Amino acid sequence: MKTKIINRIPLTALLAGLLLFPAQIQGDSFPEELITQAKEFVDLLTKEEFAKAVENFDNVMTKAMPKEKLKEVWQAVIQQAGQLKKQKGTRTETLAEYDIVYVICEFEKGALDIKVVFNREKQITGLWFAPAQKNYTSPDYAKLSSFNEKEVVVGSGEWALPGTLTLPPGKKTCPAVVLVHGSGPNDRDESIGPNKPFRDLAWGLASRGIAVLRYEKRTKAHGRKLKDFKGNFTVKEETVDDALAAVELLRGLKGIEAQKIFVLGHSLGGMLIPRIGLRDPDIAGFIILAGATRSVEEAILEQSGYIIMLDGKTTESEKARLDEIQKAVEKIRNLKESDLHSEKENLLGAPPEYWLDLRDYDPPETAKRLRQPMLILQGGRDYQVTEKDFENWKKSLSSRRDVTFKLYPDLNHLFIAGKGKPAPSEYSRAGHVDKQVIDDIAAWIENS
Repeated sequence: MKTKIINRIPLTALLAGLLLFPAQIQGDSFPEELITQAKEFVDLLTKEEFAKAVENFDNVMTKAMPKEKLKEVWQAVIQQAGQLKKQKGTRTETLAEYDIVYVICEFEKGALDIKVVFNREKQITGLWFAPAQKNYTSPDYAKLSSFNEKEVVVGSGEWALPGTLTLPPGKKTCPAVVLVHGSGPNDRDESIGPNKPFRDLAWGLASRGIAVLRYEKRTKAHGRKLKDFKGNFTVKEETVDDALAAVELLRGLKGIEAQKIFVLGHSLGGMLIPRIGLRDPDIAGFIILAGATRSVEEAILEQSGYIIMLDGKTTESEKARLDEIQKAVEKIRNLKESDLHSEKENLLGAPPEYWLDLRDYDPPETAKRLRQPMLILQGGRDYQVTEKDFENWKKSLSSRRDVTFKLYPDLNHLFIAGKGKPAPSEYSRAGHVDKQVIDDIAAWIENS
């Protein structure tokens, strides 16, 4: 279904789909009243009671989508998708300060997810129509009969994380890889829309005789607890500690070659590979997929501007949202150590110590201190972590013979092939990590 509606409503909803948003927290339980509100909102659209439907809009949505505009939007959806036949269910997530309900709807011409975004005051602040998620199907390169999977626990105590070990059977020992997530409350598959890039990697590599450990990110598994967490929260607590715990778990497992354990980081995970590596010099090597090199706040601002200008038009509400992000970025840039002792204010979803901890961090320069081999991969269609970042890695590390660089012109941030100008909407289309990426990683591990 082709529609501008999917990409134009509004920036809040689009931001919720970004992979480079920091420290977002997924709740363990979701407010039932918001699920009810979202379903009732869709009922009002079906009944064409638009005046009532907009009553719970926040100020930005009220300006961007008064009842006349909402009517126009809904009629456009009906024109393309047919009449709404029934609501089939809901799913939920929490990103930064936003609670999101996806109302799964069956229309005459197909299924759509109606994404309703709520702010802290439980007002609707975003609305997005997108093709319904499809069930995951395994990639052709995954030989399902060539590996087994079992549930494991990464770490211990209050932050223990459920995980999955994908293990090729029949070998005395085999090399292994730990997968480290990008930003946000990712599950063990790093699911986004119908895509599961970490499952693709696990199944693809295991089909090549390499064990893979993937696990729920701390902000996914312990989201509600972290919302009330009073202790220090930086990328150490968000990502680094758990990646190291995963490595330690592998070292103690039967069938794993302890001297051949590698760590693969994607996006934020790739950005943090140097920090992970400095903490454990016995890791065999590192794989960086779309590893960010510039500041996270800079990347968020750049992504946001890119998204709202995709079709060359900018609404007043989008300008207002972008201005909010710009102001938050300026606050981040002006943070001082003394702000750690004042009342905490989350900026772009993360507390002051998160930003101060990253202020002087230069991933490529830090990576110079690692003595292990590295494989650094980049998609040419990635608008989130771009070739600028890839060139930064090359500038710092290209003189080393044990660092390999590969650029894939047709791949996006998820290392899925596509064509044309990249956009968030392509994450709602099912695809798989490109086979060449699997082959290149497997070959590199085998030769390391």
